Amino acid sequence: MGKISPVAAKYIVHATIEIEGVVDRPDVIGAIFGQTEGLLGSDLELRELQISGRIGRIEVNTDTRSGKTTGAIDVPSSLDRAETAIIAAALEIIQRIGPCNAKIQTQSIEDVRVSKRTFVIERAKELLKNLQNTSMPDSQELADEVAYSVRVMEVQEYGKDRLPAGPAIDESDEVIVVEGRADVLNLLKHGFKNAIAMNGTSVPETILDLCKKKVVTLFVDGDRGGLLIVRDLTSQADVDFVTKAPDGKEVEEITKKEIHMALRSRISGEQAKHEFGKETESIERKPQFSRPLPQRSFQKPQFQPRKAFVSPENKQRFKEMLENLIGTRGAQVLDQNLNTLGKVPISELSTTIKSLNNTAYAVVFDGIVDYDLAKAAESVNVKYLVGMDSKVRPNETRCNVLTVGEL
Repeated sequence: MGKISPVAAKYIVHATIEIEGVVDRPDVIGAIFGQTEGLLGSDLELRELQISGRIGRIEVNTDTRSGKTTGAIDVPSSLDRAETAIIAAALEIIQRIGPCNAKIQTQSIEDVRVSKRTFVIERAKELLKNLQNTSMPDSQELADEVAYSVRVMEVQEYGKDRLPAGPAIDESDEVIVVEGRADVLNLLKHGFKNAIAMNGTSVPETILDLCKKKVVTLFVDGDRGGLLIVRDLTSQADVDFVTKAPDGKEVEEITKKEIHMALRSRISGEQAKHEFGKETESIERKPQFSRPLPQRSFQKPQFQPRKAFVSPENKQRFKEMLENLIGTRGAQVLDQNLNTLGKVPISELSTTIKSLNNTAYAVVFDGIVDYDLAKAAESVNVKYLVGMDSKVRPNETRCNVLTVGEL
């Protein structure tokens, strides 16, 4: 019997056998040893090579049908390449096994080390990936993670509209009204615990009630949407002060210094109603041309408003995915069965969903749904966009937009 196994071999010779008759496995092995004896010299004598462990156990598998026998032969070898090739060629000189004619054909010589090397590389990749995912973060990452966790824990649901708010709404004489949950988080990050979000462009009753009881400062983004919110809220409630982020910036992304500068430069509600009212009128005023141009040249496409329907099971899954993404600035792209097609940073989200060729069914991400993302999602028939907040109205997109407040 051989002293080495296929696991310890460097090469394995794979051959096929065809026999014109019925023979047993021992007959085949006996023919291999007997008919190659003395053929290759003493250094390559199969019996001696097997005793020394340089040739392993020869495996023969046969199948007999209609009076004929076919099968496969595997010969493990720890010889060098040239010697192994000689052994492989020697198998083909066997023409009879027992009383039957036979034909052995060597198909290939497998280098076992190649498959082992491939396994080592793939396993090393897996281990390195796990190491990177579980490696100890640096001190700044630890501090940021702890700080963000504390901020998220401090966000509460306030009033019957369950609006995202800081923990100091009730005890504060003044409150800061912002547009969305991400704005509340940014203010919490910089020490403002009396912020509350409107969670959309419509004015919730909770905000109207606070305007009656508290000194309210409305703090909006530095864009057209912010001006429209100023106009809507100041027309419905007594807002004490109004301010906005620098032009082109959102409250959720500005620095502590910019927040303080904006709050110091706030103006009264009455003054804001007058000044911002003029700005929104100039924005909404249509340009005058001698020949009217099609309306689509100036306005976003309008769709019939609709309520996004989502089953309770999918709603719960969306909620869990969104909670797991908090603070990652990442996104999950899902197929119709809500299986994950991929995870990408928000900065690569639009490009990724366009590349999936209409296979993306839903996108869950740690960010705000804006018009550009909604447009990209529409182009590849994404049905659901699930984010922390939204700047897109239902009549501006065919996608069903869900926010953390709705989940």
